[in-house]
Amino acid sequence: MADPATVRTDARRRHDPQLRGFASDNYAGTHPEILAALALANGGHQIAYGEDEYTEHLQRVMHSHFGPTAEAFPVFNGTGANVVSLQAMTDRWGAVICAESAHINVDEGGAPERVGGLKLLTVPTPDGKLTPELIDRQAYGWDDEHRAMPQVVSITQNTELGTVYTPDEIRAICEHAHGHGMKVHLDGARIANAAASLDVPMRTFTNTVGVDVLSFGGTKNGAIFGEAVVVLNPDAVRAMKHLRKLSMQLASKMRFVSVQLEALLAGDLWLRNARHANAMAQRLAEGVRAVDGVEILHPVQANAVFARLPHEVSERLQKRFRFYFWDEAAGDVRWMCAFDTTEDDVDAFVLALKEEMAK
Repeated sequence: MADPATVRTDARRRHDPQLRGFASDNYAGTHPEILAALALANGGHQIAYGEDEYTEHLQRVMHSHFGPTAEAFPVFNGTGANVVSLQAMTDRWGAVICAESAHINVDEGGAPERVGGLKLLTVPTPDGKLTPELIDRQAYGWDDEHRAMPQVVSITQNTELGTVYTPDEIRAICEHAHGHGMKVHLDGARIANAAASLDVPMRTFTNTVGVDVLSFGGTKNGAIFGEAVVVLNPDAVRAMKHLRKLSMQLASKMRFVSVQLEALLAGDLWLRNARHANAMAQRLAEGVRAVDGVEILHPVQANAVFARLPHEVSERLQKRFRFYFWDEAAGDVRWMCAFDTTEDDVDAFVLALKEEMAK
C-alpha cells in the first residue's frame, strides 16, 4: 500500500480551522488521538459487519466500564442508537415515558414514531429530569387496550437542559420503573460529561443502579461519527442484531466506528475531553454572571450554559459567534462548549457579549 504521506489528493481545506462557536459540541472536529486510531485501523482487509478485530476488542473495553454482561452494538448516530434501543425494549403496542424536553421527543424528526413505531408519553419537567412522581403521570393503563402500554422509561444523562442526574436519582427511577414491570433506557449522548461532572465512573449511574440499555455517545466527545447501543441487561432486549440491520444502522466497515470508541474508552481520553468541555462551560458561566442583564436559567453542571438576554443582543452576537436560540420568543439561548473550546474562545465570547449588551 502506498505511503499515506505520498498519496495524492485534490482536496483542499475549505474552512478556517481557527473559527470557533458555541452552537453545538457537534461543530467540533475530531480529536487527534481518534484520527491516529483510525489510521492504525486502516489498511489490509478486515471482516465486515462487525466481525473485525476492533469490534471484538471493543467488547472487552466496554466490559471494563459497564461490567461483564455489557454488549456493545456500534451504530452510525445517536438517533439510530435510541431508536434501535427502544425498539428492542418494547412490543409493537408499547410506549416510552420520557421528559417533554427529551431528544427522542424534540430533536429526532419523529424517528421513534415513524421508524420505530413507538408511542412517546411525555412529561413536563422543570429541569429536564424525570422523577418517580413525574413518571407516574404516564405510568398507568397497562390493561387498557385503548392506550399504548408503558413499557420503558427513557432518561437522558446529562439532560437536554444541561442538568445531571445523581446516581441515587437514577437508582430511584430504575427501582420505580422495574416495580411497574418497565425497563429503563438511558440516552448517553453526553454520558462522559455527566461522569466528569459527578466525578464517578460511568457504571456508577448505569448498570450499578439498574439501567437496562444505554445509548453511548462518541460524536459529541471527539469522535468523527459513531455511537453504540450498550445492552447492560440482556433480558431487557430482543433481536438487537436484526433490529440494527432493519433500522439501517449496521456499518459494513464497522472497524472504523469501533476503533473510535476504543480510542475514547481504552484510556482516559473520554474523561479528559469531557472534563475540559465542562470546565470551559464553568468559565463561560462565571464570565456571563458578571454581565448585567443576562440571566443563567439552569444549573451549569456539564458543558452547556442556558441563558436569557435581550433578543436583539443575541442577534448581533450571533453575527460574531455561532449559537442557537433555545426559546426565541422568551429570548432563551444555549451555549455549548466542546473538547476543543479554549479559554481564549470563552474570554473572547464574554467580551463580545459585554460589548453587545452595552450598545
